[in-house]
Amino acid sequence: MKVDRRFVVALLAFALALLLWGALSLALVVPTVDEAQRGLLRSVLTERAPLVFMAFIFTLGVVVLVLRPVYRRWITAAARLAEDTQTVLGTGVVREIAPRGSAELRALTQVINELVRQRARLREDIAQQVRLASERIEQERSRLAALMAELTQAVVVCNLDGRMLLYNARARSQFRALSSVPALADGAELIGLGRSIYTVIDRRLVAHALDTVRRQIARGHPEPSAQFVTSTATGQLLRVQMTPVRDHSESGLGGFLLMLENITEAFETESERDRVLHDLIQGTRASLASLQAAVEVLDDPGLDTSMRERFQRVIREETATMSRRLTDLARRSTEARQTRWPLEDMLGADFVAAAAQRLEAAHGARVTVGEVDPTVWLRVDSFSLLQALSYLAGRLVDEYQVRYLQLRLAPAGAHVHLDLLWPGQAMSTETVMSWELDPMQGGAGASPLSVREVLDRHGGEFWFERERTRNQAFFRFLLPQAAAPEAADPAPPAVGDSRPEFYDFDLFQTTESTEELAERRLVDLVYTVFDTETTGLEPSAGDEIIQIGAARIVNGRLLRHECFEQLVDPQRPIPAAGIPIHGITPEMVLGQPTIDTVLPAFHAYARDTVLVAHNAAFDMRFLQLKETRTGVRFDQPVLDTLLLSAVVHPHQDSHKLEAIAERLGVTVFGRHTALGDAIVTAEIFLKLIPLLAAQGIHTLGQAREASKKTFYARISY
Repeated sequence: MKVDRRFVVALLAFALALLLWGALSLALVVPTVDEAQRGLLRSVLTERAPLVFMAFIFTLGVVVLVLRPVYRRWITAAARLAEDTQTVLGTGVVREIAPRGSAELRALTQVINELVRQRARLREDIAQQVRLASERIEQERSRLAALMAELTQAVVVCNLDGRMLLYNARARSQFRALSSVPALADGAELIGLGRSIYTVIDRRLVAHALDTVRRQIARGHPEPSAQFVTSTATGQLLRVQMTPVRDHSESGLGGFLLMLENITEAFETESERDRVLHDLIQGTRASLASLQAAVEVLDDPGLDTSMRERFQRVIREETATMSRRLTDLARRSTEARQTRWPLEDMLGADFVAAAAQRLEAAHGARVTVGEVDPTVWLRVDSFSLLQALSYLAGRLVDEYQVRYLQLRLAPAGAHVHLDLLWPGQAMSTETVMSWELDPMQGGAGASPLSVREVLDRHGGEFWFERERTRNQAFFRFLLPQAAAPEAADPAPPAVGDSRPEFYDFDLFQTTESTEELAERRLVDLVYTVFDTETTGLEPSAGDEIIQIGAARIVNGRLLRHECFEQLVDPQRPIPAAGIPIHGITPEMVLGQPTIDTVLPAFHAYARDTVLVAHNAAFDMRFLQLKETRTGVRFDQPVLDTLLLSAVVHPHQDSHKLEAIAERLGVTVFGRHTALGDAIVTAEIFLKLIPLLAAQGIHTLGQAREASKKTFYARISY
């Protein structure tokens, strides 16, 4: 235990008082004696100075020996009693506080223990009442979530920040297939409570779909929804349907539900069928060409003229018929290939309003809405079509300094004309063609597609026209028109008895985008609590990681079903002395992935979270030494339970993991396994949060600042 500063100050004060008493005594005695006696007194003091000094030191020693037990009995014991009491109050742990110190303090400890027992009985009483009162609510919650568990389609529910708060088993297995990082360990896939959906789906696509849903809600649509298709980082093709999660806020929107379907295989199958059909068509055309050439050979002068003409006429007619049929088949195949990309039905006025808002915000030009038929519905991929409009508008603004744009929409038979107009200068046909065929690069709406490819998705057309009388020019899009949907009666809610595997409805309350991370409360953050097992204790001397284990804390709950645990081949011998501690033998790591593979997977698992570890400086040093080699960097904030324990319990003898667990009533299991230590550390961290709050430490920034001031923060590896 470190020396209490107050005891040192008291000892120094006593020494100073002793010196002042001696000086004052001399000051009172010297004036009362004559000169001869003064000289004698001076000589005595000079000769006996070492003896006086030794007596002074001896006196201080006696005082220390006498006061130290008294101080420990009254002051230190009282401070430790206060810490133990605060621990019991802050964590709810039911345990006896060991009596220490004077009889009065021991009696006080007994009273506190009795109060703790009474509180435990009272809390158990209240808990029983809460359990009884919650049964009906729990049944309703189970019925609400039943559909999620039983659906064969992947379903994910997110809050408005894109944080996942509910998903089913189908979604978990599908996300594992979508990850660009190998999911080596359970829980290493992209999905997880509190994780961001934007790791899989482009944020802009989700924002656009949300805007569509909001407009439908504002218009009073009975079943607002939006649909889009997106490609993932692994090249998978997803069809996504979004529906809103309503609440009682001003916007009426608390989150959104995504139904995801992987259509990659079906799309590739149809594309392959198209390829075969295309080859067949081309081959048949070649055969027809040969047949037509053979017909010409029949013009032999030796044949009867009437028969020759009759035969030639029949062959030519049949050849023309076959050619027409194959040409028609080729046209239909091409149209099907161009329009197979799933499109959504959307009210034309809604799309034009969204486009005007998007163009004005992106390019700073004034955008107005001209003539728009309010009854027209479009069948479009609204996101890619908006990208095309934004791309064209951006080039007009940047290259021709156009400052005024207008949109208009009108029916044209089975199609719709969507026009982007501007006044003044026109352009050459070659410029229009290059804009149509170039990839839509530049700006926030950059895309590898071209305007022509976007139109091919819609089976539409695109051209440029001038209106000389009005001194205007415009781009015209020819798009498919959809039939106005019929009003449908809302379906009755589904009921059932089962529950989803993974959910946390309380995440609807989080709003990560509204606050800086350092200013956010500890209880609101998402954490990855991790631990490593290593070949030794010297990372800078070549020791390597042999196991990584981690667990996630979301919304104040430890998610045991979303853990990460992976053995690592260190590519070096494991010292025999360490095997009895961590239990990992060379045979266990043989054939396991190396750190080059495991660390990127763990980095993906811990992304967008605060890291927590016990003696974090040790584990972080191993990760930092691998940054250059693996190409991943852990740059998120880190909290250390060793330092936080020293903050809340500065008078305790030990801050080892076992000692903290015993103090806080945490059961230790799987000690010296990476996942076991990570879970124990997570339980300890959850117990420390209310104790930190009792000291006025509520935010991440406050916790980090308090940690830096502890003695243990000086330890480095």
